[in-house]
Amino acid sequence: MSSSPAASEVSPIADAAPLSLCARAPHVPADRLVAEMVPPPRFDSVRFATYLPDPNQPSQTEAVRVLESFAAGLGGAHAAGGGKRGFLGLGRARAPKVPAGPRGVYLDGGYGVGKTHLLASLWHATPAEPALKAFGTFVELTNLVGALGFQQTVRTLSGHRLLCIDEFELDDPGDTVLVSSLLARLVEAGVALAATSNTLPGKLGEGRFAAVDFLREIQGLSAHFRTLRIDGEDYRHRGLPEAPAPYSDEQVTKAAYATPGASLDDFPHLLDHLAKVHPSRYGALTDGLAAVCLTDVRPVPDQSTALRLVVLADRLYDREVPVLASGLPFDRLFSEEMLNGGYRKKYFRAISRLTALARDGKELVSRA
Repeated sequence: MSSSPAASEVSPIADAAPLSLCARAPHVPADRLVAEMVPPPRFDSVRFATYLPDPNQPSQTEAVRVLESFAAGLGGAHAAGGGKRGFLGLGRARAPKVPAGPRGVYLDGGYGVGKTHLLASLWHATPAEPALKAFGTFVELTNLVGALGFQQTVRTLSGHRLLCIDEFELDDPGDTVLVSSLLARLVEAGVALAATSNTLPGKLGEGRFAAVDFLREIQGLSAHFRTLRIDGEDYRHRGLPEAPAPYSDEQVTKAAYATPGASLDDFPHLLDHLAKVHPSRYGALTDGLAAVCLTDVRPVPDQSTALRLVVLADRLYDREVPVLASGLPFDRLFSEEMLNGGYRKKYFRAISRLTALARDGKELVSRA
């Protein structure tokens, strides 16, 4: 695999040149998308017992209590009774008896209060085989529909005990209608739902869209969830030093060569490359990486590029891949207009996550 443009300007320090994200164009089959709907590596070992509620935020302790009870209630048979059929499973399925009341929980709170930790803990605590539980981000869910088609996605997920959706963000009316319809079908089939977001379900479209029909879709979706508010400050910044300032190109390149499995790319070139890879493949784009090294970080030029970078930041954070960069600090990636616009929650999340990964990347310099 070829090295990045930045790497070619420096004499090799290790036996092999760094990898390059710009040289990768992964193909991801649909069955992998389904199989990978589990908590990401960062959350493999989290449990309710490992979540440490802030003693000054009683809503965090209450959320743990409610979610433990919710998980316990998902034991036993599928909520819809499995849609029993006749002999050998043939014949018309009986109409399932869907329990009354909300079939889901919705974790609402700011950045870094541990919503994903709690959502993954719920997935782990639910008494069902992994194949009967699904966990993915909102973007991954829409990508799954794109890969399988709507009806096949409904059939694939209808037999599940639980569907967890992380970072429930509605970016356009089309996605709203798509996911609303999908969740309505899954609720009818007896699937329990859990989701996280930074906005209450009934307020998801506020300030973004004006269409009455679109807002009506959101209100109908909110009825499926019991909302749990989780207050608190961003734990990624709680009691931790500020993010390190960017390093020089030479320091970043030296660290990339000295770190087996690291990638090295020029940031503007990487942004161009992301436009050529579907966001559903960004996870595969980062397969096997020990670190991501970037030179010449500069402001993101437009919103489409910014949203692609948000997805990449999510995948890197999920996989705990350290990031080392030169150029501008990550809190200057997005313009004031972007940070005040309809996608501001996504951009602030990306800044928070890249900052956390930049702290992890400091060790790469000391070892180089």
